[in-house]
Amino acid sequence: MAGERQARLADRIRVLIAERLEKGLRDPRLGFVTITDVRVTGDLQHASVFYTVYGDDEAREGTAAALKAATGMLRSEVGRQLGTRLTPSLEFILDALPENAGHIEDLLREARERDAAVAGIAASGTYAGETDPYVKPRELDDED
Repeated sequence: MAGERQARLADRIRVLIAERLEKGLRDPRLGFVTITDVRVTGDLQHASVFYTVYGDDEAREGTAAALKAATGMLRSEVGRQLGTRLTPSLEFILDALPENAGHIEDLLREARERDAAVAGIAASGTYAGETDPYVKPRELDDED
């Protein structure tokens, strides 16, 4: 039961923050932000907000500073619209999802190249012994 409430609250916080960021903050440092996930603690007192930023490292740093500066305002707006007795504190964490996805793509590309190399070696290879090393039952002749 508590897990359901946590999930509902986390989803609602994610939507509220995303809507507020879509309306815009008056901070020129804020880049193109996507809220990817929100996790709320079991006592509903703390929410970790994961986000990604489209752009380079400078855009990420500027967005992190803008979100840190706007944390109080975003928390008060979330508290106003949630209608709960206590408003959870917000912590913004840069999500490493794009970097991890890029790393996984590189690993998969490398695995495909190695598989192709092994397939090329296997195609030109020959057997070390007989072509069919498994023992087969004897075939009976007409004389037996």
